[in-house]
Amino acid sequence: MATTTTSIGGGGAGAGEDRVLATAQQIVKRLNPPKEVREDMLLILSSFDNRLSNITDLINGEDARTEDRFEVAEKVILRWDSNSEASRHSIPWEDSPDEAAEYLTAVDEILNLMDGLSIQSGNEFVDRAENAIQLAMSRLEDEFRHILIRNTVPLDAERLYGSIRRVSLSFASNDGEIDDEFESFGEDDRDAAGRFHERGASLGDDLCVDLIHADAVVELKEIADRMVKSGYEKECVQVYSSVRRDALDECLVILGVEKLSIEEVQKIGWKSLDEKMKKWIQAVKIGVRVLLTGERRLCDQIFSGAEETKDICFNETAKGCVMQLLNFGEAVAIGKRSPEKLFRILDMYDALADVLPDLEAMVTDEFGVGEARGVLAALGDAARGTFSEFENAVQSEASRKPMLSGEIHPLARYVMNYVRLLVDYSETLNSLLATGDDDRLKNGDGDNGLELENMSPIARRLLLLITTLESNLDEKSRLYEDGAMRYIFLMNNILYIVQKVKDSELGKLLGDHWVRKRRGQVRQYATSYLRASWSKTLSCLKDEGIGGSSNSASKVALKERFKNFNACFEDIYRIQTAWKVPDAQLREELRISISEKVIPAYRSFMGRFGSQLEGGRHAGKYIKYTPEDLENYLLDLFEGTPCVLHHLRRKST
Repeated sequence: MATTTTSIGGGGAGAGEDRVLATAQQIVKRLNPPKEVREDMLLILSSFDNRLSNITDLINGEDARTEDRFEVAEKVILRWDSNSEASRHSIPWEDSPDEAAEYLTAVDEILNLMDGLSIQSGNEFVDRAENAIQLAMSRLEDEFRHILIRNTVPLDAERLYGSIRRVSLSFASNDGEIDDEFESFGEDDRDAAGRFHERGASLGDDLCVDLIHADAVVELKEIADRMVKSGYEKECVQVYSSVRRDALDECLVILGVEKLSIEEVQKIGWKSLDEKMKKWIQAVKIGVRVLLTGERRLCDQIFSGAEETKDICFNETAKGCVMQLLNFGEAVAIGKRSPEKLFRILDMYDALADVLPDLEAMVTDEFGVGEARGVLAALGDAARGTFSEFENAVQSEASRKPMLSGEIHPLARYVMNYVRLLVDYSETLNSLLATGDDDRLKNGDGDNGLELENMSPIARRLLLLITTLESNLDEKSRLYEDGAMRYIFLMNNILYIVQKVKDSELGKLLGDHWVRKRRGQVRQYATSYLRASWSKTLSCLKDEGIGGSSNSASKVALKERFKNFNACFEDIYRIQTAWKVPDAQLREELRISISEKVIPAYRSFMGRFGSQLEGGRHAGKYIKYTPEDLENYLLDLFEGTPCVLHHLRRKST
């Protein structure tokens, strides 16, 4: 044995001895025996090799140095024990960076020494180390919470709202639901300009806000690193998620989102619900794109290096905010359907669909993502159902009260303003509405049925809806006993529909052929009006039945003809000045058409027979008007102001 020892130590005894001692120390450390067993091991090792005779002194010296370092660190921890008097009167951590650095160094020291202490010392030191770490974690947990609360940045709602682009679209609506006669909707397009539907809103792509003051994030990460390393990640996550959940709740309050049950939402009146829906739409966009994105970024920064921990932390933090938003969306989706809700529901659908990919990328909890997908599907169902109910309401609207002046029916105004606004949602509605052809559409408008294959789903449904409206208006026109007024009503309403289509994106959807066909209908109605209204008047100016040529005609018959003409013209004037043709061009074209038929016929009749009465007694009683008089009086027709003719020509002398 001695020979072997000499051989080993030959040529470098000092270096060899150091290596042997180091190896022996590592053996003892790795075996990790109790203190009594360790002393026996050291005695046995020293008996094998005389170079190990001083290993006990070396290890004991190292123990002493380790214990000194531990005690220094322990004193720092104990001095700031959360239950101690010093801790209760201490200043906030972030206001004392030197104290914070000293404390974190002490925690690091104990964590680094714990393995060594468990080997080199008895259970007493192990217990002391664990106790110190437990105390330190309690203090760090308090500091973590305190820093989170103190450094939360209040949400600047005004700045966020200022970054939202608003698009306002005119739409005449009221605050109630569709009634039997549509009379409370869209009564005047001028009124529509004063009301508007805010078409969603979008946030700038670069919008980013600090949820926590940036300098505090570093301190929070330092604390989180120690807590995770010490096995206290659960406590750390609980503190973080609790504080940040409360902060997100406060943000939702600032954004105007209340905590309401489904039952409470369904009891809210439309005007109030509309405001809440608008706020929800903004809150979803801001909540996901700003708040939750910021929370995800914050979790990644504070818990970097601990992938599972940061995912759990974010999911726990975001869950309450996400579920509160989704609960409201679900309540709206399953609520009572009415036409005025459709646009806001579509806005809600678009908002949620827009942020869903971001939510899916951030939230690793499949339950939350699944709930979001479910609410999106429910909003889509609500939109489809509401649209179908509106179609049915237009088809079944059966008011029996004709428009007194033959003007545009409130149903036409409401439906066309509604339809024009729907076009703005074409992309969304194309994805939601069924694409199959509809037999009612083909039956209602065979020519357009040929173009269905090239039409988008929304174009098909809008064509069907407008066709249904036209059929309903045709039925309403039959309520007029005066056939002429029926055609004025049809002209007014069909032209109104054409103009609404032509002056909007509807024109692109329905096509030029549709517009040309409806304009042809208006011309046909104008011809029918002239025939129904002026045929009797023009028959008074025919030669038949007068009893002779222009020189030998019966004066009695002539007087009767002029008298009848005057009566017919005055009756038409009295009645049709009260009729209303809102479109200036149509009004002028009708007057010209009337003038082209009546004035030449009257001038010709007067030229042939007027001279036989001009020289007689009471001639002015029969020849009351010149052609120029009649032409001027025609300018009063269709203004919506009833007038009566009192004009009498002077007697001939």
